[in-house]
Amino acid sequence: MSTLAFVFPGQGSQAVGMGRALADASPAAAAAFAEADAALGEALSRLAWEGPAEELDLTVNAQPALLAASIAFLRALEERRGAAGRGPIAPAFAAGHSMGQYSALVAAGVVTLADGVRLVRERGRLMQASGEGSPGAMAAIIGLPDERLDDLVAAGAAHGTFGVANRNSPGQVVVSGVRPAVEAAAAAAKGLGARRAVILPVSVAAHSPLMAGAAAGMRAALAGVAFRDPSVPLLANADATPLTTGDACRDELVDHLTTGVDWIAAVEAMTAAGVTRFVEVGPGRVLSGLVRRIVPDAETLPLDDPGAPGGLADPDAPSPTAAA
Repeated sequence: MSTLAFVFPGQGSQAVGMGRALADASPAAAAAFAEADAALGEALSRLAWEGPAEELDLTVNAQPALLAASIAFLRALEERRGAAGRGPIAPAFAAGHSMGQYSALVAAGVVTLADGVRLVRERGRLMQASGEGSPGAMAAIIGLPDERLDDLVAAGAAHGTFGVANRNSPGQVVVSGVRPAVEAAAAAAKGLGARRAVILPVSVAAHSPLMAGAAAGMRAALAGVAFRDPSVPLLANADATPLTTGDACRDELVDHLTTGVDWIAAVEAMTAAGVTRFVEVGPGRVLSGLVRRIVPDAETLPLDDPGAPGGLADPDAPSPTAAA
């Protein structure tokens, strides 16, 4: 069995210029961006490569642009390996963080890239609309002892809808809910042992029950899209449950809007199954950092490497983790 997993980043990893050097060097990467442009009927690639940043960062743009860039990295990797006479990598798992689940599903052949970018555009639209109609808030809580998490949730929930949106790594969680609840939890965090609590500059309470309207909208959007069984094992965001059928994957994309992302559970599940190397497929290296905090002796490799030929790292090269 493979000891390598592909991990796909979520919103927040986007940056102006992402994938441009890759597309210049790789016809396969350029074709992935062109396919995304055609699916949306607009020059999404130009926005990803040229900005402006404030437009790219809008949820309706960031999500499809990040999906297109992530699949461009994957296809460039496959192209390079094919040119070198090497077969495609068969990972033990493909796991996505939040919106990165869509990238993982495209990589596993569950949905096409064209359907994927259309779906995340609709996901972003519904999430933004949900924030406009029922504004929420989110906060990053840094350095909170794991055993005090229940106390933090109680402090926030006393003031309204509230919960943990992301367990990203030990001592790093993101909470989400109505603004009074998030503010109350942030105020209580330091007394519970956290080093910092930062209210995030968003009006959307992602991964909380406040996304119920967006989840209903996505259920309708997903119903008209063909879902195939995954060719690579996938994991649910909320609890790392294996996703083995197309129907399970469709349900996951609805459920994860209103439930939290437990990235710790996902990484631990993959490690328990024998994974020792995590390749981050997409822009940036956020997930590589989180993986090393969860499993300090894991090897990590972000494919996004500006110093590598075409901006693409080689997974067959010695891991840079030890020097990180």
